[in-house]
Amino acid sequence: MSLPAHLAKHLRDVYFGGNWSTSSYKEHLSGLSWRQATTQVHGFNTIATLAYHTHYYVVAVSGVLKGGPLDAKDKFSFDHPPIASQADWDQFLEKVWSAAENFAALIEQLPETQIWADFIDSKYGNYYRNLQGIIEHLHYHLGQIVLIRKLILQAQHD
Repeated sequence: MSLPAHLAKHLRDVYFGGNWSTSSYKEHLSGLSWRQATTQVHGFNTIATLAYHTHYYVVAVSGVLKGGPLDAKDKFSFDHPPIASQADWDQFLEKVWSAAENFAALIEQLPETQIWADFIDSKYGNYYRNLQGIIEHLHYHLGQIVLIRKLILQAQHD
């Protein structure tokens, strides 16, 4: 299996399951109500905000893999549209799942030699650093989502 195929697999695993940690976005975001997803606990970001934040970078880097510019700005990465209903939340999750699969497919198509090339500009490092970084970023925020979800569900049962 090529390195791009391995990276795509790891990306799919963190979203849809099958990774070493046995935890995925699909597992922990599916089944949440929009109210749970938008509940703030202890001043932390909401689950919806964290899901949007990670999605923002997946979409931005997907654009680069399609030949476009890197047009993401960190300061906008937490600014998600309002989620005011279950339909809003469900539609957002469908976008997340679709973008994740699209991103994985784009990664798989990369020639292995491109993995070591500069990503847009040498200041960003190579493609590998950025793609692996996205996967690490996803795992980091998934851990936060899992903990916040547990706090919300526990509070609802107390």
